[in-house]
Amino acid sequence: MSENTQIFKGLAGVIVDETAISKVMPETNSLTYRGYAVQDLCEKCSFEEVAYLLVDGELPDANQLKAFTDKEKSKRELSPELLQALRLLPQTAHPMDSLRTGVSILGCEDPRIWDSSPETNLDKYLSLLAKIPCIIAASYRNKIGAAFIPADSGLGFSENFFHMCFGKVPAPEVIKAFDVSLILYAEHSFNASTFAARVITSTTSDIYSAVVGGIGALKGPLHGGANEQVMHMLKEVGEAETAEQWMLDALAQKKKVMGFGHRVYRSGDSRVPTMKKYAIKMAEFTGSKNWMEISEILENVMVKEKNIYPNLDFPAGPAYYMMGFEIEMFTPIFVMSRIAGWTAHILEQNADNKLIRPLSAYVGVPQREVNK
Repeated sequence: MSENTQIFKGLAGVIVDETAISKVMPETNSLTYRGYAVQDLCEKCSFEEVAYLLVDGELPDANQLKAFTDKEKSKRELSPELLQALRLLPQTAHPMDSLRTGVSILGCEDPRIWDSSPETNLDKYLSLLAKIPCIIAASYRNKIGAAFIPADSGLGFSENFFHMCFGKVPAPEVIKAFDVSLILYAEHSFNASTFAARVITSTTSDIYSAVVGGIGALKGPLHGGANEQVMHMLKEVGEAETAEQWMLDALAQKKKVMGFGHRVYRSGDSRVPTMKKYAIKMAEFTGSKNWMEISEILENVMVKEKNIYPNLDFPAGPAYYMMGFEIEMFTPIFVMSRIAGWTAHILEQNADNKLIRPLSAYVGVPQREVNK
């Protein structure tokens, strides 16, 4: 390795390409999708509108939104073969593994697998957007030993997911909080899973392979799986009375505390205030205020002791738990949302593609002979 070689571990600080999809605006500390501040999208738009925006570049008008949602609703049905494959998976399988398998099967079922034209990929996107929630719900129902509940084309995106999981649609307050979480999770520039999807796309592989790669990357606790770890942590803390000492002990022992810090944000994740607002609404609506009380104490101690702020996973974890979801479902729900961002990046990569193939600095033994 040359003395002048500079290594950027984790590609930190490296700009590898251009994108027109999202950006964190330093002057306003706002994450923007196609120029719109995400907190404004959360208050004024549905997830379906944002799912359209990310891929199209503009918010839909009423007719465009209806055509988009009608097509999504028409693609929700899973094949009997896919449902049977999910039933055959071990009950111990993590829902992310079931989802990864389900998306692979969707790719196997699509005869257009090698057609990566923008029009065909947009149609595949709508199919993935429609079917991923169904795969998650089917896996959940299998795990609890209950019959699969078919999708209801009369329900919106979020309402239908609750219907398939629990057999009922919750109050509008719950649906709104869930919709907000999906909008906040939908896109975040060249994060690990999106970059993985772009790398796979750069080889001219198919959209299903890219999405499977994204799912694999998102599963990791340092990425999407962090929201699950946050809730496990809150349950370990247990009570607000013990939260301060728990955090002080964790910091003293140099334990990894999930839900804090971010590669992009240094003075706080711009998405947190909005998600925290709706997590608090969920606590008030359900009466489960304990989790947000614990969270507030943990956050205060971390900021005071280390000046490290929470990321989106910190309020999202307890919000999902208060909605009634099993902890293992948190990251698959992330996929339901992030399929919009992944697809936008897959289309962008395809539009101006170059194989992503970085170099490495070799630090192994010099060339040598085999002596035998």
